[in-house]
Amino acid sequence: MPSYMFVYRSEPFDFSKMSPDQMQKSMELWTAWIGKGFQEGWLADAGDALLPDGKVVNAAHMVTDGPFMEANEVVGGYGVVKAATYEEAITYAKTCPHLVEGGRVEIRQMAGVGAPKE
Repeated sequence: MPSYMFVYRSEPFDFSKMSPDQMQKSMELWTAWIGKGFQEGWLADAGDALLPDGKVVNAAHMVTDGPFMEANEVVGGYGVVKAATYEEAITYAKTCPHLVEGGRVEIRQMAGVGAPKE
């Protein structure tokens, strides 16, 4: 069965501006969604959230700060699901808490050229 990567995209925002109640509610939504995905067998890897800063290395081995800060969108994290078709993967994406929080879920089928996971 194919694997699909969910890339969680959103407008940049400051987590420190979230109240403790908002943060708790968000974590509860994510925990429930991840738990359901593992229980039902369609979530292969819960992935992780990404911190907002990073580095970019180009072909000349030059290192710059990244990701591209001029972008009006950031990648906040990822996950991997198993689905027979794009349509099935879309069904799972539509239940993602990231959408409730105003974000978007990019769905990409993985090529399957990496080493098998044990």
